[in-house]
Amino acid sequence: MEMLGTRPRLLALGEPTHGEDVLLDARNVLFRQLVEEEGYRTVAIESDCLAGLIVDDYVTSGTGDLDEVMERGFSHGFGRSLANRALVAWMRAHNAGRPVAERVRFAGFDGPLEMSGAESPRAALTALHAHLSDRTDAALLPCTARELDDLLGDDARWTEPAAMRDPSRSVGRTAGAERLRLIADDLTVLLDAEAPDPEDEREREERYRALLYARTATGLLRYHAGTADTSPARLGRLLTLRASMMAANLLALTERGPTLAFAHNAHLQRERSALTLDGRRVEWWSAGAVAHSRLGEAYAFVATALGTIRHRGVQDPPPDTVEGLLHALPGDRYAVDVRRLAAAFGDARPEPRRSPWYGYAPLDPAHLTRKDALLYVKDAPEGPEWWPAG
Repeated sequence: MEMLGTRPRLLALGEPTHGEDVLLDARNVLFRQLVEEEGYRTVAIESDCLAGLIVDDYVTSGTGDLDEVMERGFSHGFGRSLANRALVAWMRAHNAGRPVAERVRFAGFDGPLEMSGAESPRAALTALHAHLSDRTDAALLPCTARELDDLLGDDARWTEPAAMRDPSRSVGRTAGAERLRLIADDLTVLLDAEAPDPEDEREREERYRALLYARTATGLLRYHAGTADTSPARLGRLLTLRASMMAANLLALTERGPTLAFAHNAHLQRERSALTLDGRRVEWWSAGAVAHSRLGEAYAFVATALGTIRHRGVQDPPPDTVEGLLHALPGDRYAVDVRRLAAAFGDARPEPRRSPWYGYAPLDPAHLTRKDALLYVKDAPEGPEWWPAG
């Protein structure tokens, strides 16, 4: 906080790789300190936003069993992480016996998306329709629940894995999918026209979830339409759509209060993100870049840099890299003021580090000053395997 100068409404903590619990342990320590000393109340991670409601129900009211919550409340395999389990257990213990205003909240801010494809929009659309059916004249609704179910059809049509590589296997631009996009839009307009009672905490929470359903339904339908795209812009469009869903969820969370967001550095950095797939380089503006454009100084980004992941073949960093300079300092992990770090290099330009493992993304020294601070973790020891290596 001293480095940042002010308490950001959205503090984004990035990680350079997935699957290393030492990074999540550092996040857990930071979140506890932010809760106890800075008034933060929400932690949001790069996981399915709808599944995250299961975790939030558990930490706020004890609904469910911890084992089941870890299995059903996370995407991307993150529920297998012992550090994520420790975070959820701490949040539940912290909330026990506390008034609502003092409870901490959990959120996923990713869409219901995996590398293998996107989920059916059924859960989000049917929940949104049900919310409005209880509050709106049926004549204003664009369809009945039965009509909605018929249009959605078999969920397997939406989750067809081959559609990620073959646009012809996607249902995203069929007549039924286009009709569903119009329905989602009409339902969102009806929701926007609602006037919730600001004094009613339960109604506010139900409206917050309905808005989440609306964002998720429209976002998923756009994403499925993107999987049916046959143009060269297809991959860039999908990455942009995912980032847009992430950013919208983060911005909604900040309306509740100061929030810590945790995800890969590439999802939270201010500069354009990039990846190379099938020999093609694709660039897009990340969720963090979009959130920063809306929040300005109320957004802060702290990137995590990592020294070694020896079980992945990532050895001591070369001394002429940013990681190499930090690796020579004493201590296992520490916060770094990027202004002092830049001054330490003086006129010398650090070399970019090259990783022998595709899953680890070193710092780009050209964008060092686009970060508000760094968290440096010297070593990632080998632990229980919960993230796929291939």
